[in-house]
Amino acid sequence: MKWTKLFIYSAGGILLAASLMRFITAAGADPALSLPEPMLGIVVRYAVLAVGILELIAALLCLFGRQTSLQLGWVAWLATDYVVYSVGLVLMHCHSRATCIGSLTDPLNLARGATGFIIGSLPLYLFFGSYAAMLWQWQAARQAKAVKFRKMSCSSCGVHIRFDERNVGQKIPCPHCQTAITLRNPHLLRMACFFCKEHIEFPAHAIGEKMPCPHCNMDITLKELA
Repeated sequence: MKWTKLFIYSAGGILLAASLMRFITAAGADPALSLPEPMLGIVVRYAVLAVGILELIAALLCLFGRQTSLQLGWVAWLATDYVVYSVGLVLMHCHSRATCIGSLTDPLNLARGATGFIIGSLPLYLFFGSYAAMLWQWQAARQAKAVKFRKMSCSSCGVHIRFDERNVGQKIPCPHCQTAITLRNPHLLRMACFFCKEHIEFPAHAIGEKMPCPHCNMDITLKELA
């Protein structure tokens, strides 16, 4: 998932720069700022500020947040808005000069030549990148759910240990008592302790052996199934 993190940080930088550009634009004296925004129906200056605030929130989440799904969700939502907005402008035959995302938001006159092409492509980068990352996350989560887990009891402390079935045969320290144990398929028998009535799991070859109950420490003979 390293590329996902790189995408999130890059999206944060792009959105932070975009939000700062919005605020610079909104503070300007361009006469078009006082006109009604054709898509949103409010004054362009307020539309620019609103978009800038949303971009700033998304940028801070991307740069400082820790929930990947929330970060990608914000980026995908904003990028989808950009695409829908652009399509809406085309359908309405509106010139970008009269919008809060067109040339009005470029007070530094950067949207020219190759630089302009790159800037114009950024919404598509955010759109496809965010959705690709979310799809990747969904597939990873689905694969994680498909992994089969097994349980076994520690022979020393009796506590249940949950492990991936692909790790059967590996030797690990018990996470509870640190005793070295070998992960095995849990084909175990069960019986109830005669004293505390708690269940105990044990392999079939241990029938007849004596051991202290892992729950009450009373000596019992392994024989009766629960």
